[in-house]
Amino acid sequence: MRVAVISAPPQRRSPPDYVLALAKGMEAMGHTVEIVDAWTDDGMKLPACQYITIATEPISFFSAKIPDVVPKILASRGIDGKKSAAFVKKAGLRSNKALFNLMTAMEKEGMLVNWSEVLLNAPHAQAMGKRIGA
Repeated sequence: MRVAVISAPPQRRSPPDYVLALAKGMEAMGHTVEIVDAWTDDGMKLPACQYITIATEPISFFSAKIPDVVPKILASRGIDGKKSAAFVKKAGLRSNKALFNLMTAMEKEGMLVNWSEVLLNAPHAQAMGKRIGA
């Protein structure tokens, strides 16, 4: 299965370790994984993927808001009706609410969120990646 992992950290930077571990776990299951940087990519690759995963974290320790770049990349065409997963890195007091906000943004664009999880660390992310498509 062709999977896109959208990396959407709060600040513009290279994909964090939990995103790379998530992708590594998916590749271990035989999936073709492409990491999409939400800050620099325009989302044109997303319609060609069968499964879309978004990995982000709250914008601050006390906040439940997700980065503004997430709705921007989700506005790309051709992703409605796609199966997807939502992951939020535990990075504050309101990570569960941030996960809810991420899922709401994804469902607003017509995506079918069939799995969501709060990621604790990189090994946990890799274990969750191995469960996609299994």
